[in-house]
This record gives sequence, C-alpha cells and structure tokens, in this order.
Amino acid sequence: MSAGKRRKKLLSRLQGSDQAITGSTLAKEFDVSRQVIVQDVALLRAKGEQILATSQGYIIEDETRNNLPQLTIACQHDDSVTEIKEELATIIKYGGRIKDVIIEHPIYGQLRGLLTIQSQSDLDSFLQQYQTSKVKALSSLTKGIHLHTIEALNQEVLELIKDKLEERGYLLTE
Repeated sequence: MSAGKRRKKLLSRLQGSDQAITGSTLAKEFDVSRQVIVQDVALLRAKGEQILATSQGYIIEDETRNNLPQLTIACQHDDSVTEIKEELATIIKYGGRIKDVIIEHPIYGQLRGLLTIQSQSDLDSFLQQYQTSKVKALSSLTKGIHLHTIEALNQEVLELIKDKLEERGYLLTE
C-alpha cells in the first residue's frame, strides 16, 4: 500500500472511532512501525486534519458532539503519583472529565497536554504510563502550579468538583 493510501485509511480509521487509538495499535493494523504512524499523523495535521494526541492515543475530537459545560481550574501540588492520582480521581469521582493540563512556561508561554481522562480505567492507564515512562509532570516546571480544563453534565457538578478539590487543598485560590 502506498503511503498516501495508508494516510487516507488512517484518517478514515480515526474518523470512524469515538475513542482514542494508540499509535502501536494503528502500527499493527497497517503493518508499519509506530514511528511511521507518528509521521503520517504529522503529515495529516500539516494538511489541516484535527488529530489530537492524547495519553490514550490519537483521536479526532468532534466539537459538535460535545457541548458539555466546561471550567478551567487552577491547581497546585507536587508531581508525586499519589498527589496526581488523588487530584484526578477527585475530578472523575464526582462526574468530571479532565480534558487537559496546562502550564504557563516563562519562555514558551502556554503548554498544553491533552489528557481526556473520564473513568477510573483511563486514570489507571495514565498513571501507569506516567510511572513507567519516568518522565516529569508538566507542573514540575512551574512549582506544581497548573490548570485543568474539566467538563461535566452541568454547572452544579463542576461546582461540586471545585469544592471537593478545594477541601483537599488542590485548588489554587486567591
């Protein structure tokens, strides 16, 4: 199969899925290396395709499909697995979905990592990746200060999540 045909099929595969697909899974499906998938995605993005790379894999997020209320919250904690787990688990426990993590870097400006964590399974997968990859959290660059965009079914759920994070000492307040 030609590279162009593979990229068309890759795009079609992503458009047909409502869940993220890992680069490794796509590599197996197309019988190429994961690096080839990374390059294909980069070329598709360069052509204007809105492919997101999340901690669970690649996805095309359809903004019209998801009109849930959102809230951006400012948090602070260390980058230990325990703190990260408790903060994110609190959000999903009370009905939230964590879209991203954002930091303000002094040189690069706003840096955003897509998370798309909405279940305990998503959280477990993310934490396992975090622990096994031996990387530092984005928030380690800003003394633990970071933002999350969260969404939920309604504004009341968002306010409850905010209250619970404040009770646990994660919410950065004035």
